[in-house]
Amino acid sequence: MVEKRIDTYRLGDMQAVYVLDGETKNPELVLLPADMEYREQKREKPYADSLVQIKIAGDIYPGGYAGGRTLRQGKTVEDFRYEKQEVRETKTGKEICTFLRDHRNYRIEHRLIWRTGEKNVRTFCIFYNEGEKDAALELFSSFSLGKISPFLEGDEHDSIIMHRLRSVWSMEGRLESRTLEELQLEPSWEGHAVRAERFGQAGSMPVNGYFPCLVLEDKRNHVFWGAQIAHNASWQMEVYRRGDAVQMSGGLADRESGHWMKTVKPGGRFQTPEAILSVCRSDNTETIFQRMTQALEKEADEGAECEQELPIVFNEYCTTWGCPSHENIKEIVETIRGKGFSYFVIDCGWYKQEGVPWDISMGDYEVSKELFPEGLEKTVSFIKENGMKPGIWFEIENVGSASKAYGMEEHLLHRDGSVLTTTMRRFWDMRQPFVQEYLAERVIGTLKKYGFEYMKIDYNDTIGIGCDGAESLGEGLRQNMEGALAFLRRVRKEVPDIILENCASGGHRLEPLTMSECSMASFSDAHECEEIPIIAANLHRAILPRQSQIWAVIRKEDSLKRIAYSIANTFLGRMCVSGDVCGLTKEQWRVVDTGIAFYQKISPIIKKGFTMRYGMEVTSYRNPKGWQGIVRSGQGGAYALIHGFHESAGCEVSVPLPADYEIADVYSFEEEQVRIKDGKLLLTITEDMKAVAVYLREK
Repeated sequence: MVEKRIDTYRLGDMQAVYVLDGETKNPELVLLPADMEYREQKREKPYADSLVQIKIAGDIYPGGYAGGRTLRQGKTVEDFRYEKQEVRETKTGKEICTFLRDHRNYRIEHRLIWRTGEKNVRTFCIFYNEGEKDAALELFSSFSLGKISPFLEGDEHDSIIMHRLRSVWSMEGRLESRTLEELQLEPSWEGHAVRAERFGQAGSMPVNGYFPCLVLEDKRNHVFWGAQIAHNASWQMEVYRRGDAVQMSGGLADRESGHWMKTVKPGGRFQTPEAILSVCRSDNTETIFQRMTQALEKEADEGAECEQELPIVFNEYCTTWGCPSHENIKEIVETIRGKGFSYFVIDCGWYKQEGVPWDISMGDYEVSKELFPEGLEKTVSFIKENGMKPGIWFEIENVGSASKAYGMEEHLLHRDGSVLTTTMRRFWDMRQPFVQEYLAERVIGTLKKYGFEYMKIDYNDTIGIGCDGAESLGEGLRQNMEGALAFLRRVRKEVPDIILENCASGGHRLEPLTMSECSMASFSDAHECEEIPIIAANLHRAILPRQSQIWAVIRKEDSLKRIAYSIANTFLGRMCVSGDVCGLTKEQWRVVDTGIAFYQKISPIIKKGFTMRYGMEVTSYRNPKGWQGIVRSGQGGAYALIHGFHESAGCEVSVPLPADYEIADVYSFEEEQVRIKDGKLLLTITEDMKAVAVYLREK
């Protein structure tokens, strides 16, 4: 293979290198650290890999035993030849547009966008049908990066590691790191057969199985490539190998993995979701993940003014368990007023009718006369009078089996001609104008009528592979989720400065697109579990800590040690408190109050900082053993958070610090012997299931 350099572009501390295959005229994108030089590969069996991966129905499928494993790099891709490249200087940075065309007058535009000062880029692709026949897409990627790694010769076995974040309900974000050899992605003796690892999720919970995130590491040269997909429905990532070099790509889940096909008629166009990409040279995996999460810093900075100091939330769910009323809310508010809480959220159940559980009655959203006999006005006014912004819970897109909405079948999603029904739930067809207006009346109307300033948006089941009403089930799902996003944006437009909380059974929608529309997210549903600090620390790799709402559920039977453990968990993100606050003793409140004061000191570092994670490997989340240490450093200071789990008593903790610090404050339920020596924070864990937090100030 003879290749030609199209151009190289400096993008902050990164560079984008575009090369052209001399035979196929396929352009390839190579993303590198700016201080490392790209050189042409001298490999035994090199293959060009296009920066756009696409498959059109009717075209020849890729060979090499690819069927059922991947649709990448087939005849459709080979036929798309490089046409031209344009560079556009914008007010915020730079756009590089690469154009491809095939013999049928199908055209593709690949856009790479860099915002000045950022450590990541965004990409997406647009397909234009300028031909005479329909084009049925089976695969259309948001990104594809080639030549990983250009700093290795041959296959350089055991040199490339794939990192991904696994996720299941209440155990989100477990890091999985495996060599390509362990994944059977090393090339064959002849270089013939395709090697492919395709993973993702199908449905309306994009973090149900994996986060839409992939990292490849060249461990010999300490270079990392990372990608996130910003999409609220089915997605996929692929690591691909045919020969020595490795490629990574991703975007919408394709026909094989996401039941997706899209017909683009002559004169039509289709645009992929956006991908966030980054590359860096580093000695740790944390850097690449946090470079990607920083892509949403600008959106967070431009959010509601009241959010900029990371105010504290009280949510009554783990206090009333889905049965909020004016009387119990009044008692809670009287107990917590003046203690530093800015938001008070009325969670699920405010609409439930007598004798009907909250989780099967959502959809009608008529205020319960039993729970709020004088209406919600009185309750909302009481919350405001006591200095807090009132919030309310909705499960917008689903309807419960006991609701009247459940029977409105013509306005609900269908599959195979039948109403799409899961246990207890059905789903609105968010594409319908009727549904949009119904929800505008019930949801936006409620927010406006009562003056709510915060909305928790829950979502407690998944549509799965898709729904009727489009050329494929997967396309039906994509269109429906586009409608859901449109409604969310309508809420923001009609209720300016509304604080939106993204919740989907806790953490099932923690992807960049939804997060860009919300102020924060429920990190998980592990509200009272020992594993909270493990999950919360995991999420520093996936979302901004300033957007990660972590719960401290306080029970009146809790020991002071347990209360401090629960409160300290929230130092890993946004503090949210719930539980038996009306029954706490003075000593219990002392531990809560000092924890709130500590959180307020470190909140600027939570907002803007860098996280490193230390400690023992934790295999079982439900039965954690050993200890975990987090150090988050920011401008002017840092904090360390140590959690001792089971079998940790007596462990000597030594955590390296990134600068010369002195101890400014320590949070625990008792006095702690903490010291700094030779640039390390040292302490001895005295008891199992104990947390210690240390606020550090630069000398």
